Order: sequence, then C-alpha cells, then structure tokens
Amino acid sequence: MNKTWLCGRFELNFERPLLMGIVNITPDSFSDGNHYLQADAAIAHAKQLIADGADILDIGAESTRPGAEPVALDEELRRLLPVIEGLRALNVPISVDTFKPAVMRAVLAAGADIINDIAGFRDPESIAAVAGTNCGLCVMHMQGEPRTMQQQPSYQDLHTC
Repeated sequence: MNKTWLCGRFELNFERPLLMGIVNITPDSFSDGNHYLQADAAIAHAKQLIADGADILDIGAESTRPGAEPVALDEELRRLLPVIEGLRALNVPISVDTFKPAVMRAVLAAGADIINDIAGFRDPESIAAVAGTNCGLCVMHMQGEPRTMQQQPSYQDLHTC
C-alpha cells in the first residue's frame, strides 16, 4: 500500500501522523478570529506553528464557522496572497482552505500545494481549477453554505464502513 501523498512541491509520507497547523486570516473565525489579519502576524504565527511541529500549514481567509457571512473574492485574495508569498520559501506544504474556484486558481499560481475545499468540490469549476495540477486535495463536506449549514442538518445517504 502506498503511504505517500503527492501535493504540489512535496511528497508527504504517512508512515507517521502528520500535524496540520491552522492559520485563520479572518476577523470572525471561532478559534482565533482577528488575531492574524495582517500578513506579518499570520506569517509569524505560521512560523511558530512549524517550530511547534506542524508538518503542513492550512491557510484560510474566509470563516466557515456556522453562520459565517461570505467574503468577497477580492478580499479573500487580498488576505491570502501576501501570506502565501511570505511562506513559500519555507520547506512546508501550504494548504489553502477555500471553496471558490477563482481563489483556487490564484493560490495555486502563487505557490499553494494543497486545496482544502469544505464544499467537497461541489462546484464543477472547482474540479476544473485543480485539474491538471499536482496539488493535493482535502475533500470535506457541508450541507448548504456556512451561513445555513446548521439549519436543520439532515443526511439521508449515510454509509458506514
């Protein structure tokens, strides 16, 4: 069984668990909103996460907590791109948490290695955005969108393994 994951510039080995450090560049994330809005603060936090043992950095610029309001495309990119540029030289895979195809394209061009899509690549343009790249994919799930995902969530097609 292959225990590696090709993601962008990296081939990660799953012989041991890998730790993903989270950097939220948002004013309203539930855990650390408003702490790392400035690129230099986000980069310093990311470097500390690496020093503390993070194997992967996951950068998010739009809160996806239940009830969160959407962020405009240009604002999400304004938050993300300087941080990616500041972290690119570090020898750590950069994951970006987004469900917008245009953001996916821009961050991959800027040097991101992984796309973490909480919408599970539901938008067909998301598939097109990552197709032909060697980026890693994190496929999540969500009913609705962050603003509505906790309004009577119900799953009819659950399978157990």
